[in-house]
Amino acid sequence: MVASALVDDAAALLSDLRRHGFTLATAESCTGGLIAAVLTTVAGSSDVVDRGYVTYSNVAKTEMLGVRAALIEQNGAVSQEVARAMVAGVFEFSRVDVGVSVTGIAGPGGGSDQKPVGLVYLAVGRRGHPAIVRECRFGDIGRAGIRLEAVRTAFAMIGDVISI
Repeated sequence: MVASALVDDAAALLSDLRRHGFTLATAESCTGGLIAAVLTTVAGSSDVVDRGYVTYSNVAKTEMLGVRAALIEQNGAVSQEVARAMVAGVFEFSRVDVGVSVTGIAGPGGGSDQKPVGLVYLAVGRRGHPAIVRECRFGDIGRAGIRLEAVRTAFAMIGDVISI
């Protein structure tokens, strides 16, 4: 069950997107579709939320979003470059106005000294404008905590790009 405060945030965000006439798509890795799931918890979200890509594997990122395999190999799936390429893929493969992507290490394993558990990259863009990429280091607050913080951050970033 998602916290009611997060659902309230989703409802407010959807209202803002609706007021601007914007549609939205998500491209999610470490959150596994949680951003889209929280947004679509809100009744009537279908006039704003167009689609969600769950691209958990590198192959999915390449096949569904056009992220170049060489980019993943060079920078790692958890990188600002891949987050930026994922959101670019949202715009390439849909007609939405706003896109958000997330890739990271939710744990409990999979981290390293260079890329620890809790490292998450989010990219948000509006069609025709450069994407904003943010590196977040949530720390090892547990898998669920990292994923929820990524959703909260995504909502805040989407709110920021609405006003561009």
